[in-house]
Amino acid sequence: MAAVTVNYPTGRVQTRGAEKQSEGRVARGIEHYAAQAPSDWFLWAAGASVGGALTLRCLRRKEGAQFVSQWVAPFMLLGGYNKIVKVAGSDRVHSS
Repeated sequence: MAAVTVNYPTGRVQTRGAEKQSEGRVARGIEHYAAQAPSDWFLWAAGASVGGALTLRCLRRKEGAQFVSQWVAPFMLLGGYNKIVKVAGSDRVHSS
């Protein structure tokens, strides 16, 4: 696993060890498209899921509220993945 160091005064990201490991074409393609999405989209989607679940719960639609409330965790995980790809993705090593 590559070690990532962030220099906080300058904001530069240094990746050590990433040169030894190479991602496949599919993973690089996913990272390329994931990095294009703004990170706050996922935060807003998670918040909308919470609001939707609360609304459904207030409307006494318990099953629908439980279903929608389960979307929060995947949206937060996707947001975390998106942030990691932007900070330490394989595009820091590969230029394609």
